[in-house]
Amino acid sequence: MMSYLKFNKNLMINLEYSLYRNVLRTNRRGAYQNTSISGCNTTKYQGLLVMPVPFLDDENHLILSSVDETVIQHGAEFNLGIHRFAGDNYSPKGHKYIREFNCDSVPKTIYRVGGVILSKEIMFSSKENRLMIRYTLLDAHSPTTIRFKPFLAFRKASQLTRENDQVDKSYREVENGISTSMYSGYPELYMQFNKEPEFIYHPDWYRDIEYLQDLQSGDTYQEDLYVPGYFEMPIAKNEEIIFSAGDILVDTSNLSKEFDFEIYKRTPRSNFYNCLKNSSHQFYYIPNKDEYYLLAGYPWFKIRARDQFIALPGCTLSIGKPNDFENIMDTAIPHLRNFMADRPYKSYIKQIDDPDLLLWVIWALQQYYIENNSRFIDKYSEFLFEIISYILSNKHPNLLFHESNALISTNGRDVAVSWMNAMIDGLPAIPRSGYLVEFNALWYNALKFTEEIANETGSHEKAASLVEKSNLAGKSFINTFMNDAGYLNDYVDGYHKNPNVRPNMIFAVSLPYSPLDKRQKKSVIDFVTKELLTSCGLRTITPKSDMFRPHYSGTEKEKQYAYFNGMAFPWLLGHYIEAYIRVFHKSGLSLADRIMVRMENEMQNDCIGSISEFYDSNPPFIAHGGYSFAMSVGELLRALKIINSLKKESINENNIDKATN
Repeated sequence: MMSYLKFNKNLMINLEYSLYRNVLRTNRRGAYQNTSISGCNTTKYQGLLVMPVPFLDDENHLILSSVDETVIQHGAEFNLGIHRFAGDNYSPKGHKYIREFNCDSVPKTIYRVGGVILSKEIMFSSKENRLMIRYTLLDAHSPTTIRFKPFLAFRKASQLTRENDQVDKSYREVENGISTSMYSGYPELYMQFNKEPEFIYHPDWYRDIEYLQDLQSGDTYQEDLYVPGYFEMPIAKNEEIIFSAGDILVDTSNLSKEFDFEIYKRTPRSNFYNCLKNSSHQFYYIPNKDEYYLLAGYPWFKIRARDQFIALPGCTLSIGKPNDFENIMDTAIPHLRNFMADRPYKSYIKQIDDPDLLLWVIWALQQYYIENNSRFIDKYSEFLFEIISYILSNKHPNLLFHESNALISTNGRDVAVSWMNAMIDGLPAIPRSGYLVEFNALWYNALKFTEEIANETGSHEKAASLVEKSNLAGKSFINTFMNDAGYLNDYVDGYHKNPNVRPNMIFAVSLPYSPLDKRQKKSVIDFVTKELLTSCGLRTITPKSDMFRPHYSGTEKEKQYAYFNGMAFPWLLGHYIEAYIRVFHKSGLSLADRIMVRMENEMQNDCIGSISEFYDSNPPFIAHGGYSFAMSVGELLRALKIINSLKKESINENNIDKATN
């Protein structure tokens, strides 16, 4: 079968290409392995073993940066590693030996050095903070030795290190390897093999290693890495050598079986859906058996409340994992209740006080209800009522319900309140304040949904009260946001009606309950399609605006300004496709399919097999931000499910018509 994520020799030896594609593997405890497909790290966040160290802080730490392999025959050494050093100097240049890279089940690189053909497969343990690499000598005509040189960092992933005299250079011999820890407070790093190596202790620093993408983005980019020595052993034709590096000591006799079992468990990345499905699993964060979360993305994001609930339906329900939805929601509910009760709480979830957070929680619950309505009533109806009561009681510190028009407002002049949360000099880059269009679209939908659940649970008095509020909110929404041009104002603050054409209006069409009539919905869709739709997301503002910036470039301030004044966000495509199909039904499938074909092309760019946070909104649509982003992946999965459900419905109708005729 043809490989879906495959890169040939010409692509791999072209550093202009291979350095800008990277591969990511994670476990469900926040640890990951990430490097470019060439093997050269291009940002400080990349490495073979990056993991949380909870007793130090709540950040990720780079432990093992890389391992250089050297093939030795007849005394000649061929180093397969690659690093960038000062002066745009790449040394060694192991990429020139690569013949093929593919990533269907695990990242696999084939090297050819003279008569030697060596396969290298990288596996990240699904349960432990541990990396495994399997080397297989596919062909060799002479006795062959292989050398392994580990490059260690032991630092925060967001920082860099320099040669220093604080390093503990000692090591301890363990079964088929060694353990070492560079600094006090860090765990031991156990480096072991499935057969006994010779370890040559030769401590040294490799100075001025550079990270190209950090350099290009204006970030700090140069550091020194510590090498304690190297391992060496013979390898015979068809023999497998497995290297394990992690924070626990392992039984090396099980490494071969463990590697095979881990491969067996994995779904091949053989198509667009499987890539997104695999990517969605990488956001799961399970610090212990009773807590489940979604990370916002890689490489630097933790758990952000809004991101988690926007990504949640796509990353669970859309791949047939309702139990995962329940686990993540059930973990969050006690923290949300503590917040609403104004009780002190400590949580992995950050930004739980964002004023639109509870509205996204209701939307996520509604998505669950659509698929599991009877179970929803038992599990979540009371919690839904609690949220609505909390908002109506005006207990939220920055969300105000207005009895006069049944809409909600927020103060966003001094703090970023919406998902457009870029900051410049401590103030919002996009100061959206007052009545925000997506807040009130979500609010109207929440009122109508809660009314539906109240009736279903027999709470008719509650339902009647909500009908009154939702009717008023619907009329007020149109009066407040619909303008003479036929689209929705972005926000209304006092007498100021902000007319910027932004994607936030799409939610008034995509959500299950909308205050707009059919003509108004079509008008909004037309504006979004003509002015905001790109091949990789919706622009954050129309190109007709003098604020429009199509490229994420310049100074840090210029980038922050461009972030939500022109960048295109893939996660918005989920709601755009949903809205488009609500308006145009089956005739909307053609456009939806074209959008998905373009997004599928991104499977071979940036973080291969995943989708980035945002893109330049003009060609060549370069990716930026987190290179594997939960909201992007989740909403594309949800869009795929919507598209496929409608196609299945069409097929069934055609079959019925044929049978009738």
